Amino acid sequence: MSIQVNRLGDPTVRAFVTALNAQDKSAFESLLAPGATMSDDGSDRDIADWTVREIFSSNGHMDVESESDGGRTLLVSFRNDTWGEMRTKWRFTVEDGKVSRFETGQA
Repeated sequence: MSIQVNRLGDPTVRAFVTALNAQDKSAFESLLAPGATMSDDGSDRDIADWTVREIFSSNGHMDVESESDGGRTLLVSFRNDTWGEMRTKWRFTVEDGKVSRFETGQA
């Protein structure tokens, strides 16, 4: 069972998931704080390179299974054309309505 995106608890995370699923790169990038960082499976990655490769050039999509931490931690069934579907956990740091860091990895 998944959670409808419009019911996610944190408005910034909700907008992040909405932009990602819509493949709306400009809306997605507008949600990132200047100097935002991210990690994948515990290793820091270049956010611009990673998002193009894992999301925008490979049709990345999030189906949110559950949320915790006020909507800032998500358990997600993530799929893209490169890796197929996998269960992932996403943790967000939100400051002033922008994502300053997100961490993702297999759940």
